[in-house]
Amino acid sequence: MLKLHDVSAQYGQAKVLHHVSIEVKEGEIVAIVGSNGAGKSTLVKAITGLIQPTAGKVLFNDRDITALPAHEIYEMGIAQVMERRRLFPDMTVLENLLIGGASKRALPHREESLRYVYELFPILKERAGQRAKTLSGGQQQMVAIGRALMGRPSMLILDEPSIGLAPVIVKEVFQAIQTINKQGVTVLLNEQNVKRSLSICHHAYVLENGKIVLEGTGLELLHDEKTMKAYIGV
Repeated sequence: MLKLHDVSAQYGQAKVLHHVSIEVKEGEIVAIVGSNGAGKSTLVKAITGLIQPTAGKVLFNDRDITALPAHEIYEMGIAQVMERRRLFPDMTVLENLLIGGASKRALPHREESLRYVYELFPILKERAGQRAKTLSGGQQQMVAIGRALMGRPSMLILDEPSIGLAPVIVKEVFQAIQTINKQGVTVLLNEQNVKRSLSICHHAYVLENGKIVLEGTGLELLHDEKTMKAYIGV
């Protein structure tokens, strides 16, 4: 479904990604793991059109999307849950969700999508009229995921979904990710919580200093303690 071939990216003169190649098959959960500053968020931005790669190609369903703007990539079916949620704090839960369903792709199905989000996260239906900034961190993360799902994506990209959350809430979020995947959405998970990510993914890549240094199934990497400790200290 998604292929990156020799993708490089930089901010000004600072090179962040160096010839990164990954592949995400339809129906999979694929994890990108690595320490803070490894280039994970830059990789996501290069996929979703928030930055333009300086080299290489990004292919989605065999179409070259390397130079497309973010809104066109979103309309093709790639939705991103951004790091630290990025909600509209003074808008209600419902208003934040409806914004996610406002694209041409999603608008005809908005009521159906809203029911789906409420089934996945029942607390959001209870808090529909509450301002986003008054929610707990975990509830805000649910809104962010729900808003992305309102766009009816075929691929969901999550950038550090566990950041700042209590362990019990992290468990709930990862369970929701698995449920979303089982219901037909391909997932690319960009996450510092290495053990939790590897325990649910089909395939994983370890990113270090902007380069892919290791890959394998989640279970293979999870049990390769020596290698994992050498690269990311876990």
